Amino acid sequence: MRSRAALPRFTSLLFLLFLPSVFSASSRPQWVLQRVPVVLPQQTEARPAPHFLSPARLDVSSPCDPECHKRAPRPSYWDLRRLLAYETLHANGQLTETAIGIYGYSPSSNTSPAYSAGSSGKAERSHVRRKRQIFGHDGRFSIAGQDFLLKFPFSVSVKLSTGCSGTLVGDRHVLTAAHCVHDGKNYVKGAQKLRVGFLKPKQRDTQQSSFYLRPNLTNHAEGGASPYAPPTNDKMKFQWIRAKRTHVPKGWIKGNANDIGMDYDYALLELKKPHKRRHMKLGVSPPALRLPGRRVHFSGFDNDRPGQLVYRFCQAGEETPDLLYQHCDAQPGASGSGVYARMWDGRRRRWERKVIGVFSGHQWVERQGSSQEFNVAVRVTPLKYAQICYWIKGNFVDCREG
Repeated sequence: MRSRAALPRFTSLLFLLFLPSVFSASSRPQWVLQRVPVVLPQQTEARPAPHFLSPARLDVSSPCDPECHKRAPRPSYWDLRRLLAYETLHANGQLTETAIGIYGYSPSSNTSPAYSAGSSGKAERSHVRRKRQIFGHDGRFSIAGQDFLLKFPFSVSVKLSTGCSGTLVGDRHVLTAAHCVHDGKNYVKGAQKLRVGFLKPKQRDTQQSSFYLRPNLTNHAEGGASPYAPPTNDKMKFQWIRAKRTHVPKGWIKGNANDIGMDYDYALLELKKPHKRRHMKLGVSPPALRLPGRRVHFSGFDNDRPGQLVYRFCQAGEETPDLLYQHCDAQPGASGSGVYARMWDGRRRRWERKVIGVFSGHQWVERQGSSQEFNVAVRVTPLKYAQICYWIKGNFVDCREG
């Protein structure tokens, strides 16, 4: 029997995810299409084969806080060419490096500005470093039942064989975090035979599908008994598809998560065959103030809930040109999840969800005996949009508006 106290929250979650918006035409938060630069490959050369020795780190952290990233000098045109050059790891173990050219972009024009989030975006302070990436009450939702798991937008979430999560952004393409396949120095163990898993129930559910909250968390959140019990028949399995190619920007490879390389913690996987599921579109990350309710969403396979897909949403906090800070609850395993927003597409006259970032991980900063903590997403800037879109489409003509 579901508790009456929990129904308002459950109903509001369904409304947020699936029901039509009540905004008037003039107040609808809208996707603003903009002309993006062109990022084209120029020259590709073979590189020595990787070692594949180190296990993937799922809890990558960085001591560089928002102010640290904001103080970093703006990269020049030549810096950007170096940072957006990329390596491609092929399924046969071959490694290549590709130089790129950038057209229609001026570093002096701030096409991806940092916006001040005000005091509301600042992290809470604590004198003790937390071991979990949970801020206050755990606000995550485990998604249960194939009626939801196989329904967009949850169906775009996939699991990597290295332990991370990813998001379908093309007929055979998956966006994830670079650290899921590369530790900043070399490719991790399992990257050569990388597989992507699609979560599917083993058999048809015998009871009604639902969202559910773990009992111990629900007691805190609702102040009562658990409203949703886990399904009795939630045996899940993954259908796996091998990756054919993996693209990683040199901006990540040049360093690691402890420097500005975190700005480039993203990678794109090309699968050996189409996945035949609906994918999510890629979009240029708008300022946090323009997001509906300032809210971002993402789903992934958090390690503390094995075999479950975990969805969460929260308000975006501070931002830099390349990073978005937020306090969405997450655990290792969620890294690589696509951070998305839902806004009105005026051209197509419909609501559209687009991936505007990649969940990278946790940042912890020690300052004068106290700590600040953030969960961080890498924003899809116009240049990154142009690069990732080219990886997906194979041409720049279809990648001019983001």
